[in-house]
Parts: sequence; structure tokens; C-alpha cells
Amino acid sequence: MTAYVVASFTVTDPTEYDAYRPAVLPTFLAHGCRILAADYASQAIEGQPNPVTVILEFASKAAASAWYESPEYQAIK
Repeated sequence: MTAYVVASFTVTDPTEYDAYRPAVLPTFLAHGCRILAADYASQAIEGQPNPVTVILEFASKAAASAWYESPEYQAIK
């Protein structure tokens, strides 16, 4: 069953984030991830989300966990 990772965050260090983005992309590809959305100016109808929202699609929960727990991603985050 398809699984999704939804991240909502604020970039507090733009220099570090600029290095993170190109480093993380190959880890997504290696785990069959599809980036469904990446919005850097999210607006909410209700609540107070962070300004950045990213939605990732994986083939399964196991695939999402394998990406998140992979040594490659752990070294980047």
C-alpha cells in the first residue's frame, strides 16, 4: 500500500538548508520516492502550520521507513 511522508517545517538556517536540498534528492531516488508537492509558502485554512510543506510518496510504509532510516539520509539530516 502506498505511504506518504508529510513534512511541515520552518527553515531556520538557509545556508544549511541550501546544502541539504541537493544532498537529499539522491536518497529519495534511491528509495523510489516521488515528490508530490514542495511548497515554500504554505497557507493554511485553519491552524498554524510551518511555511514549508513537502509531501513524499513511497511504495509502502516499509519503503518510507527504509529511506528515513537509511545511513545516507541519517548522515544528511
